[in-house]
Amino acid sequence: MEEGEEVLGPAVRFAPRILYPPAPFLLQSKEEGGFPYGCTAATICYCHNLIVMIGFQTVGSALLASAMATAGTAHSPVQNAKPNLLFIITDDQRFDMMGCVNPVLLTPNMDRLAAQGVRFENAFVTTPICAASRASFLTGMVERSHQYTFGTPPLADKFIEQSYPALLRRAGYHTGHIGKFGVNAGPGGTEALFDTFIRGVAPYMKKQPDGSLRHLTDQNADRAIDYLRAQKDGPFALTLSFNAPHADDGNEDQFIFPPSTAELYKELDLPKPPLSDSAFYDALPEFMKDSSLNRIRWHWRFDTEEKRVRMTKGHYRMISGVDAAIGRVMDELKTLNLDDNTVIVMMGDNGYFLGERGYAGKWTPHELSIRVPLIVFDPRANGGSVPTEPVLNIDIAPTLLDMAGIEVPSTMQGRSLAPLLAGHSPADWRTEFFVEHLFDHGSIPKHEGMRGERFKYARYFEQDPIYEELYDHRADPMETENLALDPVFGAILKRMRKLTDVHRDQYGGPYRKPG
Repeated sequence: MEEGEEVLGPAVRFAPRILYPPAPFLLQSKEEGGFPYGCTAATICYCHNLIVMIGFQTVGSALLASAMATAGTAHSPVQNAKPNLLFIITDDQRFDMMGCVNPVLLTPNMDRLAAQGVRFENAFVTTPICAASRASFLTGMVERSHQYTFGTPPLADKFIEQSYPALLRRAGYHTGHIGKFGVNAGPGGTEALFDTFIRGVAPYMKKQPDGSLRHLTDQNADRAIDYLRAQKDGPFALTLSFNAPHADDGNEDQFIFPPSTAELYKELDLPKPPLSDSAFYDALPEFMKDSSLNRIRWHWRFDTEEKRVRMTKGHYRMISGVDAAIGRVMDELKTLNLDDNTVIVMMGDNGYFLGERGYAGKWTPHELSIRVPLIVFDPRANGGSVPTEPVLNIDIAPTLLDMAGIEVPSTMQGRSLAPLLAGHSPADWRTEFFVEHLFDHGSIPKHEGMRGERFKYARYFEQDPIYEELYDHRADPMETENLALDPVFGAILKRMRKLTDVHRDQYGGPYRKPG
């Protein structure tokens, strides 16, 4: 077992490690068959950072009657009302980083989920950093309420107890987690959440018992397949969390992709990203410039043209590697006769700048940092719809519980997506939401604000004087013109300030340094 990894739970005994070769990377020619699996490029945006995909593959009503005796043996289905749940998380994959939104990307499996399921056009995270966002996945709460990010005490027991894995486990689900966890759950926390817990951490290339190297993305898929094959009875809830496409910050090459994707994108011409000219960067306030971690990491990844092209293609290859791994897991569900009763949820934890605004990273309230893809695939329902209502990472926990028939705790601030999945547009669905970043880091300015149907407001409340942003993201989707000082928008600014105060106080009040 590698340093930083944990395996918990005697309920699952993994078979000896089998090194599966990567599944064939099948690509559909756009010239011969349009975009993969019928996806279109109707909503191409130059946003490559965060991808939150949720594919709810409610794989029918079949549960496992017996475990397979050997690898590859199918399970015998029996009728059961509760679906299996598979929640797939990617890291630093923004909303347009899949082929059905941006046809440059080679992601046939994500595209298939989107074409056959429900892809949410306006999905967001409420805090664009992995630690806080993943705590929001668990709890259905915003950062100010669950009070967890880097540098804080562990996620409190009261929130662990009311998280979706804990509630699913108490309801009879076998719960598992494979890959990046990203949350300090304190002593005994992961044991309380998961029957099986296998942490996968960097570096990406892992030495195997036979001396060969295997990419962490492929290894996570191997372990997920082992987990599926080991299930014997009752429903399961597996969280499969990929580190990719997050960079390996300590590696000079940064974006460490699986060898199987090395030939992809070689001939691709990469235009410079919007807002990457020096004039835009030079006009930013000083605290958003050279001292910003987004700018520091831009120098790591994008400060020469050769480096920008090489790093961006590496990011793309990591995404295609995740896509191939997802395809292998989906194929295994079908082989095991689980594909008619397994809900697949795939979502990214935050967005990402690939040179836009002169940045490399996330952390800010801008669209490329907070907007994520979300796909729900349910084979029992008609697919292909693209709802436009705003949906959030805090909606995931309520949705999973709702699908399992479990009452959603009143502590959860998100909502089940079930009405939207059924094609309804509830009159009381949110039109605006709170966005914040509270990590106490000298190179990441804290902020809080609101994102509404048309306007976005943010205030950097530790700056002196307080710095404010106001964008009309309908007229200015790349958020190039700050309207906060324009008197024409004074009434809107006042309203957005008030909304921010109301939501801030509702969720926990003004920021207080942890500890």
